[in-house]
This record gives sequence, C-alpha cells and structure tokens, in this order.
Amino acid sequence: MLESLGFSSVTFVVTIINIFILFLFFRVILFKRVTKFMEERANRVRDSLHQAENDRTQAKELLDQYETKLRAASEEAAAIVRKAEERAKAEADRILAEGKDAAEKLIANSRSQIEAEQRAAMVVFRTEAAALVVAASARLLRREVQAGDSRQYAGLLLQELGDGVPGDTVPGNG
Repeated sequence: MLESLGFSSVTFVVTIINIFILFLFFRVILFKRVTKFMEERANRVRDSLHQAENDRTQAKELLDQYETKLRAASEEAAAIVRKAEERAKAEADRILAEGKDAAEKLIANSRSQIEAEQRAAMVVFRTEAAALVVAASARLLRREVQAGDSRQYAGLLLQELGDGVPGDTVPGNG
C-alpha cells in the first residue's frame, strides 16, 4: 500500500527508527538541558519577583517611617511656633506693663511736682497779698504800721485765705 504511493517499507522503517533515535537524543541530551534551563529561568524570575516584593515592602516601610517623622517634625515645629508666640506675647505684655507703670510713675511725679509748685506759688501769693494788704491798710490809715502790726494783719489775712486751701501752712504763724 505504501509502495503504491511511492514509499518503500524500508525507507519507512528507517525513518521511524531515525525519528525514535532523534527523540531519544533530544530527550536525553537536549530536553534535560532545556528543562534545566527553563527551571533555572523560572527560579530566577520567581526570585526576582520575591526580591521585588521585599523591596516594595521595605520601600513602603521606609515611606511610612518618613511620613511619621515628617508628621512628628511638623508637630514639633508647630509646638515651637506656639511656644515662641506665647513667649512673644508674654514679653509684649511685660513691656506694656512696664511702660504703663513708668507712665503712671511719671504722671504721679508730675502731679506731685505740680502740687508742690502750686503750694510754693500759693505761699508767694499769700506773702505778696499780705504785703499789698498791709500797704493798702497803711495808706488807708495814713500812718505807718509797725512790723509787729503788719505781721499780725498778714497772719490774719493769710489765715482767712488759708481756710479755703487745706494743708497749707501760714508763714510766721508759729
């Protein structure tokens, strides 16, 4: 039957034997090497994937650590700013209080100085007023008033004037 197609049975048998020998040759020599190569390659790919997963895990851990440190640094910076603002406010309040105290002392000193100047002016005014009253009285009486009399009249005048100003002393009134 194969001979009618142009094939000889010997050629057919030899071809089958050749195929079988080639199969054994490829199986023993090449298949083991190719299989070994493929397994090694699969292992390398598996190791690479495993290493990539480890690297990704480490990168995520580092990212989490950096984010935690960044949050902590931000919180610390905010705390430092708050403390600085509090210190600045306290310092400003202290400076304002010192300024207010200094202004109050200056006002008190100025008031006491004004009061002292008013008392001194009042003493001068009383003395001059007494002298004017004595001179006017002397003209009215057309006589010369003695020193004792002038003191007595001046004292009376100053006493009457002094009744309106509390705390003032009358000179020559003992």
